[in-house]
Amino acid sequence: MSGTNTRSESTVDADTLEILLIEDNPGDARLIQEMLQGTEELAQRLSSDETAGRTPELTCTSRLEDGLELLEESTVDVVLLDLNLPDSEGLRTLETVHTEREEIPIVVLTGVRDQQVGVQAIQRGAQDFLVKDEVTSELLVRTIHHAIERARQERERRRQREQLEALNRLNRIGHDITHAMITTETRADLEQRVCDRLAESDAYRFAWIGGVNPGSDRIVPKAAAGVEDGYLDSVSISIDEDDETGQGPTGTALRTGTVQVMNDVQMDPEFEPWRDAALERGYQSSVSIPITYEDLVYGVLNVYSASPRAFEGAETTILARIGDVIAHAITAIERKDALVSDAVIELEFRIDTLAEPLIGLSEGDSSRIKLEQLISGDETLLAYGSAQGVDQEAFRDAVGDTEGFSEVRFLTVRRDEFEFELVAPAAVSLFETIATHGGRVQSATIDDGEFRFVVELPRGRDTRQMIELINEQRDDVTYLAQRTSERSERDESGSASVLEEDLTEKQRAALETAYFAGYFDWPRESTGEEIADRLGIAPATFNQHLRTAERKFFDSVLGE
Repeated sequence: MSGTNTRSESTVDADTLEILLIEDNPGDARLIQEMLQGTEELAQRLSSDETAGRTPELTCTSRLEDGLELLEESTVDVVLLDLNLPDSEGLRTLETVHTEREEIPIVVLTGVRDQQVGVQAIQRGAQDFLVKDEVTSELLVRTIHHAIERARQERERRRQREQLEALNRLNRIGHDITHAMITTETRADLEQRVCDRLAESDAYRFAWIGGVNPGSDRIVPKAAAGVEDGYLDSVSISIDEDDETGQGPTGTALRTGTVQVMNDVQMDPEFEPWRDAALERGYQSSVSIPITYEDLVYGVLNVYSASPRAFEGAETTILARIGDVIAHAITAIERKDALVSDAVIELEFRIDTLAEPLIGLSEGDSSRIKLEQLISGDETLLAYGSAQGVDQEAFRDAVGDTEGFSEVRFLTVRRDEFEFELVAPAAVSLFETIATHGGRVQSATIDDGEFRFVVELPRGRDTRQMIELINEQRDDVTYLAQRTSERSERDESGSASVLEEDLTEKQRAALETAYFAGYFDWPRESTGEEIADRLGIAPATFNQHLRTAERKFFDSVLGE
Protein backbone atom coordinates (compact mmCIF):
# COMPACT_ATOMS: atom_id res chain seq x y z
CA MET A 1 0.00 0.00 0.00
CA SER A 2 3.00 2.25 -0.10
CA GLY A 3 2.24 5.58 -1.72
CA THR A 4 -1.48 4.79 -2.18
CA ASN A 5 -4.72 5.58 -0.37
CA THR A 6 -7.18 2.74 0.21
CA ARG A 7 -10.66 2.83 1.73
CA SER A 8 -12.90 0.09 3.01
CA GLU A 9 -15.79 1.85 1.15
CA SER A 10 -15.75 3.80 -2.06
CA THR A 11 -17.84 6.69 -0.76
CA VAL A 12 -18.08 8.74 2.40
CA ASP A 13 -21.26 10.02 4.02
CA ALA A 14 -22.50 11.31 7.35
CA ASP A 15 -23.30 7.74 8.58
CA THR A 16 -19.63 6.69 8.61
CA LEU A 17 -16.96 7.19 11.27
CA GLU A 18 -13.88 8.33 9.36
CA ILE A 19 -10.60 6.79 10.60
CA LEU A 20 -7.30 7.80 8.99
CA LEU A 21 -4.42 5.29 9.36
CA ILE A 22 -0.94 6.65 8.52
CA GLU A 23 1.25 3.51 8.48
CA ASP A 24 4.01 2.52 6.07
CA ASN A 25 4.11 -1.19 7.03
CA PRO A 26 1.62 -3.00 4.74
CA GLY A 27 1.27 -5.93 7.18
CA ASP A 28 0.45 -3.69 10.15
CA ALA A 29 -1.97 -1.67 8.03
CA ARG A 30 -3.74 -4.81 6.84
CA LEU A 31 -4.02 -6.11 10.42
CA ILE A 32 -5.61 -2.86 11.65
CA GLN A 33 -8.01 -2.93 8.73
CA GLU A 34 -9.07 -6.51 9.48
CA MET A 35 -9.63 -5.72 13.17
CA LEU A 36 -12.06 -2.93 12.29
CA GLN A 37 -13.78 -4.60 9.35
CA GLY A 38 -17.31 -5.72 10.13
CA THR A 39 -17.18 -4.81 13.81
CA GLU A 40 -20.27 -3.18 15.32
CA GLU A 41 -18.80 -2.70 18.77
CA LEU A 42 -17.17 0.62 17.94
CA ALA A 43 -20.43 2.14 16.74
CA GLN A 44 -22.19 0.84 19.87
CA ARG A 45 -19.55 2.30 22.17
CA LEU A 46 -19.71 5.72 20.55
CA SER A 47 -22.97 6.88 22.08
CA SER A 48 -22.53 10.65 21.75
CA ASP A 49 -24.88 12.53 19.47
CA GLU A 50 -22.00 13.28 17.11
CA THR A 51 -21.05 9.66 16.40
CA ALA A 52 -23.93 7.44 17.48
CA GLY A 53 -24.78 4.73 14.93
CA ARG A 54 -21.92 5.56 12.56
CA THR A 55 -20.02 2.60 11.12
CA PRO A 56 -16.20 2.83 10.95
CA GLU A 57 -14.54 3.45 7.62
CA LEU A 58 -10.76 3.25 7.29
CA THR A 59 -8.52 5.27 4.97
CA CYS A 60 -4.87 4.20 4.77
CA THR A 61 -1.81 6.08 3.58
CA SER A 62 1.89 5.26 3.95
CA ARG A 63 3.35 8.77 3.92
CA LEU A 64 2.86 11.74 6.23
CA GLU A 65 2.53 14.10 3.26
CA ASP A 66 -0.41 12.13 1.88
CA GLY A 67 -2.00 11.96 5.34
CA LEU A 68 -1.80 15.73 5.79
CA GLU A 69 -3.39 16.22 2.39
CA LEU A 70 -6.30 13.97 3.39
CA LEU A 71 -6.70 15.86 6.67
CA GLU A 72 -7.00 19.09 4.73
CA GLU A 73 -9.46 17.79 2.15
CA SER A 74 -11.60 15.28 4.07
CA THR A 75 -13.60 14.91 7.26
CA VAL A 76 -11.65 12.75 9.74
CA ASP A 77 -12.82 11.66 13.21
CA VAL A 78 -9.63 10.01 14.51
CA VAL A 79 -6.05 9.43 13.30
CA LEU A 80 -4.05 6.21 13.92
CA LEU A 81 -0.44 7.33 13.51
CA ASP A 82 2.82 5.45 13.12
CA LEU A 83 5.62 7.80 14.19
CA ASN A 84 8.29 6.40 11.87
CA LEU A 85 7.38 7.05 8.26
CA PRO A 86 9.41 7.41 5.06
CA ASP A 87 9.10 11.22 5.15
CA SER A 88 9.03 11.84 8.95
CA GLU A 89 10.31 10.20 12.14
CA GLY A 90 9.68 10.27 15.85
CA LEU A 91 7.67 12.74 17.84
CA ARG A 92 8.13 15.31 15.08
CA THR A 93 5.56 13.28 13.11
CA LEU A 94 3.00 13.69 15.90
CA GLU A 95 3.73 17.39 16.28
CA THR A 96 3.21 17.95 12.55
CA VAL A 97 -0.18 16.21 12.51
CA HIS A 98 -1.29 17.83 15.78
CA THR A 99 -0.37 21.28 14.49
CA GLU A 100 -2.28 20.68 11.26
CA ARG A 101 -5.55 19.60 12.95
CA GLU A 102 -5.39 20.19 16.66
CA GLU A 103 -9.02 19.25 17.25
CA ILE A 104 -8.77 15.71 15.80
CA PRO A 105 -7.85 12.95 18.32
CA ILE A 106 -4.62 11.02 17.55
CA VAL A 107 -3.76 7.47 18.66
CA VAL A 108 -0.02 6.74 18.25
CA LEU A 109 1.12 3.27 17.09
CA THR A 110 4.46 2.18 18.56
CA GLY A 111 6.71 -0.86 18.71
CA VAL A 112 7.34 -2.85 21.89
CA ARG A 113 10.55 -0.98 22.55
CA ASP A 114 8.95 2.44 22.01
CA GLN A 115 6.44 2.45 24.87
CA GLN A 116 8.22 5.38 26.54
CA VAL A 117 7.84 7.28 23.28
CA GLY A 118 4.10 6.57 23.49
CA VAL A 119 3.94 8.16 26.94
CA GLN A 120 5.78 11.21 25.62
CA ALA A 121 3.34 11.34 22.71
CA ILE A 122 0.40 11.65 25.13
CA GLN A 123 2.23 14.48 26.88
CA ARG A 124 2.52 16.25 23.52
CA GLY A 125 -1.09 16.03 22.42
CA ALA A 126 -1.92 12.41 21.51
CA GLN A 127 -5.01 10.93 23.14
CA ASP A 128 -3.50 7.44 23.60
CA PHE A 129 -0.92 5.00 22.23
CA LEU A 130 -1.02 1.34 21.20
CA VAL A 131 1.83 -1.18 21.02
CA LYS A 132 1.39 -2.85 17.65
CA ASP A 133 2.30 -6.39 18.78
CA GLU A 134 -0.20 -6.20 21.64
CA VAL A 135 -3.18 -4.81 19.76
CA THR A 136 -6.39 -6.82 19.74
CA SER A 137 -9.66 -5.97 18.05
CA GLU A 138 -11.29 -5.23 21.41
CA LEU A 139 -8.38 -3.07 22.58
CA LEU A 140 -8.33 -1.16 19.30
CA VAL A 141 -12.06 -0.42 19.45
CA ARG A 142 -11.88 0.63 23.09
CA THR A 143 -8.88 2.89 22.50
CA ILE A 144 -10.50 4.62 19.51
CA HIS A 145 -13.68 5.09 21.50
CA HIS A 146 -11.84 6.60 24.47
CA ALA A 147 -9.75 8.86 22.22
CA ILE A 148 -12.82 10.27 20.46
CA GLU A 149 -14.70 10.72 23.73
CA ARG A 150 -11.78 12.45 25.48
CA ALA A 151 -11.34 14.75 22.46
CA ARG A 152 -15.04 15.57 22.54
CA GLN A 153 -14.85 16.40 26.25
CA GLU A 154 -11.79 18.56 25.66
CA ARG A 155 -13.60 20.42 22.89
CA GLU A 156 -16.55 20.99 25.17
CA ARG A 157 -14.34 22.24 28.01
CA ARG A 158 -12.50 24.50 25.58
CA ARG A 159 -15.80 25.78 24.19
CA GLN A 160 -17.08 26.53 27.69
CA ARG A 161 -13.81 28.21 28.62
CA GLU A 162 -13.86 30.34 25.48
CA GLN A 163 -17.49 31.19 26.06
CA LEU A 164 -16.74 32.26 29.64
CA GLU A 165 -13.80 34.33 28.46
CA ALA A 166 -16.01 35.92 25.80
CA LEU A 167 -18.71 36.73 28.36
CA ASN A 168 -16.16 38.24 30.76
CA ARG A 169 -14.68 40.26 27.91
CA LEU A 170 -18.09 41.48 26.81
CA ASN A 171 -19.06 42.36 30.36
CA ARG A 172 -15.92 44.50 30.61
CA ILE A 173 -16.75 46.11 27.27
CA GLY A 174 -20.33 46.70 28.40
CA HIS A 175 -19.08 48.30 31.62
CA ASP A 176 -16.72 50.58 29.70
CA ILE A 177 -19.44 51.54 27.23
CA THR A 178 -21.85 52.31 30.08
CA HIS A 179 -19.21 54.55 31.65
CA ALA A 180 -18.70 56.25 28.29
CA MET A 181 -22.41 56.92 28.09
CA ILE A 182 -22.38 58.62 31.48
CA THR A 183 -19.45 60.86 30.58
CA THR A 184 -20.34 61.58 26.92
CA GLU A 185 -22.36 64.69 26.08
CA THR A 186 -23.04 64.23 22.38
CA ARG A 187 -24.42 61.39 20.32
CA ALA A 188 -21.55 61.53 17.83
CA ASP A 189 -18.96 61.16 20.61
CA LEU A 190 -20.92 58.30 22.16
CA GLU A 191 -21.14 56.35 18.89
CA GLN A 192 -17.43 56.81 18.22
CA ARG A 193 -16.44 55.69 21.72
CA VAL A 194 -18.59 52.56 21.39
CA CYS A 195 -16.82 51.62 18.14
CA ASP A 196 -13.40 52.43 19.61
CA ARG A 197 -14.01 50.22 22.65
CA LEU A 198 -15.27 47.25 20.62
CA ALA A 199 -12.32 47.49 18.20
CA GLU A 200 -9.86 47.56 21.11
CA SER A 201 -10.81 43.98 21.93
CA ASP A 202 -8.64 41.28 20.39
CA ALA A 203 -11.83 39.35 19.58
CA TYR A 204 -13.17 41.97 17.14
CA ARG A 205 -11.50 43.28 14.03
CA PHE A 206 -13.83 46.11 13.06
CA ALA A 207 -16.91 47.92 14.37
CA TRP A 208 -19.11 50.63 12.88
CA ILE A 209 -22.46 52.31 13.46
CA GLY A 210 -24.64 53.28 10.52
CA GLY A 211 -27.97 54.96 9.91
CA VAL A 212 -30.31 55.53 7.00
CA ASN A 213 -29.67 58.68 5.03
CA PRO A 214 -32.94 60.72 5.19
CA GLY A 215 -34.85 60.62 1.92
CA SER A 216 -33.03 57.56 0.57
CA ASP A 217 -32.62 53.83 1.18
CA ARG A 218 -28.83 54.07 1.68
CA ILE A 219 -27.27 53.15 5.02
CA VAL A 220 -24.36 55.49 5.71
CA PRO A 221 -21.60 55.15 8.36
CA LYS A 222 -21.67 57.53 11.32
CA ALA A 223 -18.77 56.11 13.38
CA ALA A 224 -16.17 53.38 12.80
CA ALA A 225 -13.03 51.90 14.38
CA GLY A 226 -10.64 49.01 13.74
CA VAL A 227 -9.27 47.44 10.56
CA GLU A 228 -11.37 49.18 7.92
CA ASP A 229 -8.97 49.92 5.03
CA GLY A 230 -11.68 51.62 2.97
CA TYR A 231 -14.27 48.85 3.44
CA LEU A 232 -17.17 51.24 3.98
CA ASP A 233 -16.19 53.24 0.90
CA SER A 234 -16.05 50.10 -1.26
CA VAL A 235 -19.48 48.67 -0.36
CA SER A 236 -23.06 49.84 -0.81
CA ILE A 237 -25.71 48.93 1.79
CA SER A 238 -29.45 49.54 1.55
CA ILE A 239 -32.48 49.07 3.76
CA ASP A 240 -34.69 48.14 0.76
CA GLU A 241 -35.54 44.43 0.95
CA ASP A 242 -36.09 44.32 -2.82
CA ASP A 243 -32.52 45.51 -3.39
CA GLU A 244 -29.72 42.92 -3.27
CA THR A 245 -27.70 45.24 -1.03
CA GLY A 246 -30.63 45.40 1.40
CA GLN A 247 -30.84 41.65 1.96
CA GLY A 248 -27.63 41.42 4.00
CA PRO A 249 -27.32 41.53 7.80
CA THR A 250 -27.11 45.32 8.19
CA GLY A 251 -30.17 46.16 6.10
CA THR A 252 -32.19 43.28 7.56
CA ALA A 253 -31.33 44.24 11.15
CA LEU A 254 -32.35 47.85 10.60
CA ARG A 255 -35.51 46.90 8.69
CA THR A 256 -36.76 44.19 11.07
CA GLY A 257 -35.36 45.37 14.40
CA THR A 258 -33.77 41.96 15.07
CA VAL A 259 -30.14 40.91 15.54
CA GLN A 260 -28.58 39.34 12.42
CA VAL A 261 -25.59 36.96 12.68
CA MET A 262 -23.35 35.87 9.80
CA ASN A 263 -21.46 32.83 11.12
CA ASP A 264 -19.31 32.35 8.05
CA VAL A 265 -18.76 35.15 5.56
CA GLN A 266 -17.22 32.64 3.16
CA MET A 267 -20.38 30.52 3.00
CA ASP A 268 -23.39 32.67 3.96
CA PRO A 269 -25.24 33.57 0.72
CA GLU A 270 -26.67 36.80 2.22
CA PHE A 271 -23.14 38.22 2.37
CA GLU A 272 -22.46 37.72 -1.35
CA PRO A 273 -22.36 41.42 -2.41
CA TRP A 274 -19.71 42.22 0.24
CA ARG A 275 -17.84 38.89 0.50
CA ASP A 276 -14.69 39.75 -1.44
CA ALA A 277 -14.24 43.10 0.29
CA ALA A 278 -14.80 41.48 3.70
CA LEU A 279 -12.45 38.55 3.17
CA GLU A 280 -9.71 40.87 1.89
CA ARG A 281 -9.77 42.55 5.30
CA GLY A 282 -9.95 39.33 7.30
CA TYR A 283 -13.63 39.47 8.28
CA GLN A 284 -14.86 35.90 8.80
CA SER A 285 -18.09 36.48 10.74
CA SER A 286 -20.25 39.43 11.72
CA VAL A 287 -23.21 40.54 13.81
CA SER A 288 -25.58 43.46 13.11
CA ILE A 289 -27.47 44.87 16.10
CA PRO A 290 -30.34 47.36 15.67
CA ILE A 291 -30.16 50.41 17.94
CA THR A 292 -33.80 51.09 18.78
CA TYR A 293 -35.77 52.62 21.63
CA GLU A 294 -39.55 52.15 21.56
CA ASP A 295 -40.57 53.47 18.12
CA LEU A 296 -37.29 55.32 17.54
CA VAL A 297 -34.75 53.72 15.20
CA TYR A 298 -31.34 55.28 15.76
CA GLY A 299 -29.22 53.02 13.58
CA VAL A 300 -27.38 49.69 13.54
CA LEU A 301 -24.17 48.51 15.22
CA ASN A 302 -22.01 46.17 13.12
CA VAL A 303 -19.16 44.11 14.59
CA TYR A 304 -16.76 41.87 12.62
CA SER A 305 -14.45 39.08 13.80
CA ALA A 306 -11.46 37.38 12.21
CA SER A 307 -12.84 33.99 13.31
CA PRO A 308 -15.83 32.08 11.89
CA ARG A 309 -18.77 31.51 14.23
CA ALA A 310 -17.53 34.18 16.63
CA PHE A 311 -21.04 35.38 17.52
CA GLU A 312 -23.00 32.54 19.07
CA GLY A 313 -25.11 31.99 22.15
CA ALA A 314 -24.70 34.35 25.06
CA GLU A 315 -22.19 36.56 23.27
CA THR A 316 -24.82 37.67 20.78
CA THR A 317 -27.31 38.20 23.62
CA ILE A 318 -24.91 40.51 25.47
CA LEU A 319 -24.12 42.45 22.29
CA ALA A 320 -27.87 42.89 21.74
CA ARG A 321 -28.13 44.30 25.27
CA ILE A 322 -25.31 46.69 24.49
CA GLY A 323 -27.38 47.85 21.51
CA ASP A 324 -30.29 48.52 23.88
CA VAL A 325 -28.03 50.43 26.27
CA ILE A 326 -26.72 52.57 23.40
CA ALA A 327 -30.30 53.35 22.34
CA HIS A 328 -31.26 54.38 25.89
CA ALA A 329 -28.16 56.58 26.12
CA ILE A 330 -28.92 58.29 22.80
CA THR A 331 -32.49 58.88 23.97
CA ALA A 332 -31.20 60.44 27.19
CA ILE A 333 -28.80 62.67 25.26
CA GLU A 334 -31.53 63.78 22.85
CA ARG A 335 -33.92 64.53 25.70
CA LYS A 336 -31.27 66.48 27.56
CA ASP A 337 -30.56 68.48 24.40
CA ALA A 338 -34.26 69.12 23.96
CA LEU A 339 -34.49 70.55 27.50
CA VAL A 340 -31.56 72.93 27.15
CA SER A 341 -31.82 73.73 23.46
CA ASP A 342 -34.43 75.33 21.23
CA ALA A 343 -33.30 73.20 18.30
CA VAL A 344 -35.79 71.06 16.37
CA ILE A 345 -35.57 69.02 13.17
CA GLU A 346 -37.32 70.38 10.09
CA LEU A 347 -38.17 68.20 7.09
CA GLU A 348 -39.10 69.99 3.89
CA PHE A 349 -41.33 68.41 1.24
CA ARG A 350 -42.81 69.35 -2.14
CA ILE A 351 -46.35 68.27 -3.03
CA ASP A 352 -47.29 68.32 -6.70
CA THR A 353 -51.02 67.82 -7.20
CA LEU A 354 -52.79 68.95 -4.01
CA ALA A 355 -53.59 72.52 -5.13
CA GLU A 356 -52.65 72.94 -8.78
CA PRO A 357 -54.91 76.01 -9.46
CA LEU A 358 -53.34 77.81 -6.50
CA ILE A 359 -49.87 76.75 -7.60
CA GLY A 360 -50.62 78.36 -10.94
CA LEU A 361 -51.28 81.71 -9.22
CA SER A 362 -47.78 81.72 -7.72
CA GLU A 363 -45.88 81.67 -10.99
CA GLY A 364 -45.60 85.47 -11.12
CA ASP A 365 -42.41 87.10 -9.88
CA SER A 366 -44.03 88.78 -6.87
CA SER A 367 -46.81 86.28 -6.18
CA ARG A 368 -46.63 84.21 -2.99
CA ILE A 369 -49.15 82.30 -0.90
CA LYS A 370 -48.25 81.23 2.61
CA LEU A 371 -50.21 78.99 4.98
CA GLU A 372 -49.01 80.08 8.40
CA GLN A 373 -51.19 78.02 10.70
CA LEU A 374 -52.98 74.69 10.23
CA ILE A 375 -55.58 73.67 12.78
CA SER A 376 -57.35 70.30 12.74
CA GLY A 377 -61.04 70.25 13.54
CA ASP A 378 -63.16 67.11 13.95
CA GLU A 379 -63.53 66.55 10.21
CA THR A 380 -61.81 69.49 8.57
CA LEU A 381 -58.47 71.22 8.38
CA LEU A 382 -58.50 74.99 8.84
CA ALA A 383 -55.67 76.83 7.13
CA TYR A 384 -54.87 80.44 7.97
CA GLY A 385 -52.47 82.33 5.78
CA SER A 386 -51.67 85.31 3.62
CA ALA A 387 -51.23 86.02 -0.09
CA GLN A 388 -49.01 88.62 -1.72
CA GLY A 389 -49.20 89.80 -5.33
CA VAL A 390 -52.33 87.71 -5.96
CA ASP A 391 -55.69 89.04 -7.15
CA GLN A 392 -58.40 88.37 -4.56
CA GLU A 393 -61.05 87.24 -7.04
CA ALA A 394 -58.54 85.06 -8.90
CA PHE A 395 -57.65 83.50 -5.54
CA ARG A 396 -61.32 82.78 -4.80
CA ASP A 397 -61.79 81.18 -8.22
CA ALA A 398 -58.62 79.10 -7.81
CA VAL A 399 -59.83 77.82 -4.44
CA GLY A 400 -63.14 76.89 -6.03
CA ASP A 401 -61.31 74.96 -8.74
CA THR A 402 -59.01 73.20 -6.25
CA GLU A 403 -60.05 69.72 -5.28
CA GLY A 404 -59.90 69.30 -1.51
CA PHE A 405 -60.47 72.97 -0.62
CA SER A 406 -64.15 73.63 0.04
CA GLU A 407 -64.39 77.24 1.29
CA VAL A 408 -62.39 80.44 1.55
CA ARG A 409 -63.04 83.48 3.78
CA PHE A 410 -61.07 86.72 3.59
CA LEU A 411 -60.13 88.16 6.97
CA THR A 412 -58.00 91.23 6.27
CA VAL A 413 -57.61 92.87 2.87
CA ARG A 414 -54.91 95.40 2.02
CA ARG A 415 -53.78 96.86 -1.29
CA ASP A 416 -51.36 94.10 -2.34
CA GLU A 417 -51.89 91.56 0.41
CA PHE A 418 -54.74 89.81 2.16
CA GLU A 419 -55.21 87.24 4.93
CA PHE A 420 -57.56 84.32 4.47
CA GLU A 421 -59.09 81.24 6.00
CA LEU A 422 -59.37 77.99 4.02
CA VAL A 423 -61.29 74.82 4.80
CA ALA A 424 -59.48 71.74 3.46
CA PRO A 425 -61.05 68.42 4.47
CA ALA A 426 -59.03 66.46 1.90
CA ALA A 427 -55.73 67.21 3.64
CA VAL A 428 -56.85 66.10 7.10
CA SER A 429 -55.57 62.51 6.87
CA LEU A 430 -52.05 63.60 5.87
CA PHE A 431 -51.69 66.12 8.67
CA GLU A 432 -53.31 63.85 11.23
CA THR A 433 -50.73 61.20 10.38
CA ILE A 434 -47.95 63.73 10.90
CA ALA A 435 -49.38 64.82 14.26
CA THR A 436 -49.99 61.25 15.43
CA HIS A 437 -46.27 60.47 15.02
CA GLY A 438 -45.00 63.46 16.95
CA GLY A 439 -44.68 66.05 14.19
CA ARG A 440 -46.49 69.18 13.16
CA VAL A 441 -46.72 71.12 9.93
CA GLN A 442 -44.73 74.24 10.76
CA SER A 443 -45.55 76.09 7.53
CA ALA A 444 -46.67 75.63 3.93
CA THR A 445 -45.76 77.91 1.05
CA ILE A 446 -46.95 78.17 -2.55
CA ASP A 447 -44.26 80.10 -4.37
CA ASP A 448 -42.63 80.13 -7.81
CA GLY A 449 -44.88 77.35 -9.11
CA GLU A 450 -44.21 74.96 -6.18
CA PHE A 451 -46.18 73.89 -3.10
CA ARG A 452 -43.79 73.16 -0.24
CA PHE A 453 -44.47 72.38 3.39
CA VAL A 454 -42.19 71.96 6.42
CA VAL A 455 -42.72 69.35 9.14
CA GLU A 456 -41.22 70.06 12.54
CA LEU A 457 -40.03 67.15 14.74
CA PRO A 458 -38.44 67.07 18.18
CA ARG A 459 -34.76 66.16 18.10
CA GLY A 460 -34.28 62.42 18.35
CA ARG A 461 -37.35 61.44 16.37
CA ASP A 462 -36.95 58.90 13.57
CA THR A 463 -36.97 61.19 10.51
CA ARG A 464 -36.96 58.28 8.08
CA GLN A 465 -40.16 56.89 9.58
CA MET A 466 -41.86 60.24 9.15
CA ILE A 467 -40.72 60.47 5.51
CA GLU A 468 -42.06 56.98 4.81
CA LEU A 469 -45.41 57.74 6.51
CA ILE A 470 -45.91 60.87 4.41
CA ASN A 471 -45.01 59.04 1.20
CA GLU A 472 -47.51 56.31 2.08
CA GLN A 473 -50.26 58.94 2.46
CA ARG A 474 -49.55 60.63 -0.88
CA ASP A 475 -47.42 59.42 -3.77
CA ASP A 476 -47.00 62.96 -5.15
CA VAL A 477 -44.92 64.12 -2.16
CA THR A 478 -41.16 64.52 -2.63
CA TYR A 479 -38.73 64.80 0.28
CA LEU A 480 -36.37 67.75 -0.27
CA ALA A 481 -34.20 68.49 2.76
CA GLN A 482 -33.55 68.14 6.47
CA ARG A 483 -32.18 70.87 8.72
CA THR A 484 -31.86 71.82 12.36
CA SER A 485 -33.67 75.00 13.36
CA GLU A 486 -34.52 76.97 16.47
CA ARG A 487 -37.90 76.21 17.96
CA SER A 488 -40.20 78.98 16.85
CA GLU A 489 -42.66 78.97 19.70
CA ARG A 490 -40.52 78.66 22.84
CA ASP A 491 -40.28 81.71 25.09
CA GLU A 492 -39.37 82.47 28.67
CA SER A 493 -42.97 82.84 29.80
CA GLY A 494 -43.69 79.15 29.32
CA SER A 495 -46.60 79.81 26.95
CA ALA A 496 -45.40 77.07 24.60
CA SER A 497 -45.51 74.61 27.48
CA VAL A 498 -49.11 75.58 28.23
CA LEU A 499 -50.17 75.08 24.62
CA GLU A 500 -48.42 71.73 24.34
CA GLU A 501 -49.02 70.23 27.78
CA ASP A 502 -51.90 71.89 29.65
CA LEU A 503 -54.55 72.36 26.97
CA THR A 504 -56.64 69.57 25.58
CA GLU A 505 -56.72 69.11 21.82
CA LYS A 506 -60.15 70.79 21.54
CA GLN A 507 -59.17 73.66 23.84
CA ARG A 508 -56.03 74.35 21.82
CA ALA A 509 -57.96 74.18 18.53
CA ALA A 510 -60.53 76.67 19.87
CA LEU A 511 -57.84 79.10 21.10
CA GLU A 512 -55.67 78.94 17.97
CA THR A 513 -58.64 79.21 15.61
CA ALA A 514 -59.96 82.21 17.50
CA TYR A 515 -56.58 83.92 17.35
CA PHE A 516 -55.81 83.32 13.70
CA ALA A 517 -59.41 83.98 12.60
CA GLY A 518 -59.21 87.46 14.13
CA TYR A 519 -61.62 86.84 17.02
CA PHE A 520 -59.43 88.93 19.33
CA ASP A 521 -58.97 91.79 16.81
CA TRP A 522 -60.96 95.01 16.97
CA PRO A 523 -63.14 95.10 15.10
CA ARG A 524 -63.45 91.32 15.05
CA GLU A 525 -62.68 89.53 11.82
CA SER A 526 -64.72 86.48 12.89
CA THR A 527 -67.57 85.91 15.29
CA GLY A 528 -67.84 83.05 17.76
CA GLU A 529 -70.62 81.50 15.68
CA GLU A 530 -68.42 81.52 12.54
CA ILE A 531 -65.53 79.89 14.35
CA ALA A 532 -67.80 77.27 15.95
CA ASP A 533 -69.18 76.50 12.51
CA ARG A 534 -65.67 76.05 11.14
CA LEU A 535 -64.78 73.69 13.97
CA GLY A 536 -68.03 71.77 13.58
CA ILE A 537 -69.18 72.40 17.16
CA ALA A 538 -71.95 74.35 18.87
CA PRO A 539 -71.23 78.01 19.76
CA ALA A 540 -71.69 77.24 23.46
CA THR A 541 -69.14 74.43 23.23
CA PHE A 542 -66.70 76.71 21.44
CA ASN A 543 -67.16 79.37 24.11
CA GLN A 544 -66.56 76.81 26.88
CA HIS A 545 -63.34 75.51 25.24
CA LEU A 546 -62.11 79.05 24.58
CA ARG A 547 -62.73 80.33 28.11
CA THR A 548 -61.00 77.31 29.66
CA ALA A 549 -58.01 77.71 27.36
CA GLU A 550 -57.80 81.45 28.14
CA ARG A 551 -57.84 80.78 31.90
CA LYS A 552 -55.06 78.17 31.67
CA PHE A 553 -52.99 80.41 29.42
CA PHE A 554 -53.28 83.48 31.65
CA ASP A 555 -52.66 81.39 34.77
CA SER A 556 -49.30 80.37 33.32
CA VAL A 557 -48.38 83.97 32.47
CA LEU A 558 -49.87 85.95 35.36
CA GLY A 559 -50.27 83.37 38.11
CA GLU A 560 -47.67 82.46 40.71
